[in-house]
Amino acid sequence: MKTVIVREYGDVAGPCGYLLDLRKITVRNCTGCWSCWQKTPGRCAQKDLDEFYRAFLAADRVIFFLKSSHGFVSGNVKSLFDRMIPHYLPYTSYATGESMHEPRYEQYPDAEVYYEDTFETEEERELYTDYLNRVFYQFHISCTVIRPAGEYAGNREAV
Repeated sequence: MKTVIVREYGDVAGPCGYLLDLRKITVRNCTGCWSCWQKTPGRCAQKDLDEFYRAFLAADRVIFFLKSSHGFVSGNVKSLFDRMIPHYLPYTSYATGESMHEPRYEQYPDAEVYYEDTFETEEERELYTDYLNRVFYQFHISCTVIRPAGEYAGNREAV
């Protein structure tokens, strides 16, 4: 199984085809230029995530190890999610009664999310997980797990 890991904290051990280490890089914000739809369909004008995009699309599974920042995903992860738009077409459908971009590709990897559980209330935790579920739904990605990092059953070192 081809696995990509997106890590914001901890040290995850084990086989993975690609590691996007958000502890070491800052994802540039989407500029809203729409080049990924008009000039170079499917390719972002910014080149900093090209290798990640290739690994992501070739993967069977992407595992995210995320922090929370003021009850939400960090700005770095939000930028990463915003920069995923090249993987979708500029056209929208209303088949489900809501506006959704059409997928550019036939298949996307499944996702698992393990988060740093710093929430003070169950309501905060629920808002965070609801947001992540919604993001992956809009991305046409099956998110099979959203759990606190302590529940990660894979190989790890100080997750």
